[in-house]
Amino acid sequence: MVGNMLIAQSGGPSMVINQSLIGAVLAAKSSDKIVEIYGALHGIQGIFDEAFIDLRAEPEEVLLNVAQTPSSALGSVRRKPTADDCRKIFEILARRNIRYFFYIGGNDSAETANIIAEEAERQGYEMCCFHIPKTIDNDLLCNDHTPGYGSAGRFVACAVRGDDLDNRALGGVKIDVIMGRNAGFLTAAAALARQDPDDGPHLVYVPERTFSVDKFVEDVAVCMHKHGRCVVAVSEGIRGADGRAIAESFSTETDAHGNVQLTSGALGENLAAVIRERLNIKRVRADTFGFIQRCFVGIASETDAREAREVGEMAVKAATEGRYRSGTIAIKRKEQDEYGVEYVVEALANVAKHTRELPDAYLTAEGNNVTEAFLKYARPIVGELPVTARFTQLRN
Repeated sequence: MVGNMLIAQSGGPSMVINQSLIGAVLAAKSSDKIVEIYGALHGIQGIFDEAFIDLRAEPEEVLLNVAQTPSSALGSVRRKPTADDCRKIFEILARRNIRYFFYIGGNDSAETANIIAEEAERQGYEMCCFHIPKTIDNDLLCNDHTPGYGSAGRFVACAVRGDDLDNRALGGVKIDVIMGRNAGFLTAAAALARQDPDDGPHLVYVPERTFSVDKFVEDVAVCMHKHGRCVVAVSEGIRGADGRAIAESFSTETDAHGNVQLTSGALGENLAAVIRERLNIKRVRADTFGFIQRCFVGIASETDAREAREVGEMAVKAATEGRYRSGTIAIKRKEQDEYGVEYVVEALANVAKHTRELPDAYLTAEGNNVTEAFLKYARPIVGELPVTARFTQLRN
């Protein structure tokens, strides 16, 4: 099947999403099945608006520099197409002779690609629809891990390492609120900050475990007694016994999907207030990392960047080989001592809509930390962290 290609980006940006974009574009430029290569600005909204740019015309030097640039170079969107949307999309796709469509994003983007693929089949329109995975939350089904996670996890680990050094100098309690509405992978990456046994974060809380304010106060008190200070990493999506996110009590703002915004900073401030009042600790501070976790410049994981490029390349290869009309590229870890991955095509329906959580084996029984199994899992994805040091006479 010979025709034109359209590619777009969706959902939250990441440090390596453009690696996937450029990987796909460079692979397309080498294919004899693809003629024109269009990029839609701001996801499917750009298709409705026919806001396309000619990616084949971009110089290779520019493409390679864009690949190393964080955030979504084509712009992003959070929109799920309706049946009417799909009909309009196909009028545009047919007129432009689009035969290869690629959508980079998370599980919502996989669902969008699936909807478009199903509509193509209903209309008898020959087209390959592929989803290219991306999410810093690391919660896509069928994947060992997802492009974007390693770099965001590296930022979190480095930031918490810095916070721990600050806390070691001045004492008290420091609370860092990290992205993760339903899955705690990103917050768990904070544990990679530790070099020595008494390094923070001393406590890690994720949505997969019920959060009790009383137990939290008790945990901090034990940590203060043991270390004379305490650094806490907590997911924005931690839940109480009723299953509701604790942060929902402090926020009424919602996002495009109707989800209550959890990154306002209120969760951290309220947890800090509880510690001040109940434990009578004067120096208690809280920071919410927020969107800065996604697009910080100069800190991307080398492994993450390489794999993000390769999933883009593999999507185009799978589509143009002719074996698949639709699918998503999944990253599978090889069962061997040395870290390695392979890429396989999974059905879009296997990734769309639903998400995964941190496995129980990665969390301690107390529910306030991660296990060595998680650290072993995450280290090769995040990569080596900068080394920091202390005087030997001041080490425990």
